[in-house]
Amino acid sequence: MSILKLGVMAALPAGPEAELQKAHGLGLPTCQLVCWQPALFTAAMAGRVMAASQQYGVEITTLWTGVPGPAVWNFVEGPATIGLVPPERRAERVAALKAGADFAVRIGVSSITTHVGFIPENPGDPLYPGLLAALQEVVDYCRARHLTFCFETGQETPVTLLRVIEDLGRDGLGINLDPANLLLYGKANPIDALDIIGGYVRGVHAKDGEYPTNGRDLGEEKPLGDGRVNFPALLPKLKSLGYTGALTIEREISGPRQIEDIRRAIALLTPLL
Repeated sequence: MSILKLGVMAALPAGPEAELQKAHGLGLPTCQLVCWQPALFTAAMAGRVMAASQQYGVEITTLWTGVPGPAVWNFVEGPATIGLVPPERRAERVAALKAGADFAVRIGVSSITTHVGFIPENPGDPLYPGLLAALQEVVDYCRARHLTFCFETGQETPVTLLRVIEDLGRDGLGINLDPANLLLYGKANPIDALDIIGGYVRGVHAKDGEYPTNGRDLGEEKPLGDGRVNFPALLPKLKSLGYTGALTIEREISGPRQIEDIRRAIALLTPLL
């Protein structure tokens, strides 16, 4: 079996030089570059990213492309605010994802990744056809540029995500598996989810967490090793499905504690690679 590479999330607005230097300082050879501000997708910024990537020897595995407008990360306001599901936000968000695709080409990255939103479980939901049409537009734009479009797991069940991929009926689709998100949103056990969507996994977030404890708020994200994700079981199953990509450590806090938790995650994951 192949040895998987570790990585970390790198925020473009914080400056590619500082973020890739941080990854290098942690001894990590890869990162996912994250940006929710399409205005930053300029030629000048692309030059900075490529120079920093070369200087620090850090490979960017995907451009995690956020979209403008409100996003409320809970079960009450989330369905009306996140991703491409809210119809009143679709046009500007499709444009943002296309801008992300163009930027990915400029920096030599082969995919973009995003949260599509609370995809309707019922394919007869009136929101579903418009969502599918918006996704077709984005996916076709990516395919024309030889990019893979990756769904970040989270707000949808694995079966719903599989159906969307089937309904799109296109090559160039993948999944960025965030096992903690499947727990935080109460959508699936991540190891069992691989039985449904495992063949589409193109990226992985090494993140941990718990199931929700009420019907309004997400479960709690936790330092890797303190949550319910069973990485000693998850990683061999990923490998058995042919996964050879990166494990990108994500810890959704900031400051010294974040670095401490990332270092701990590195120590826990390294023997499993």
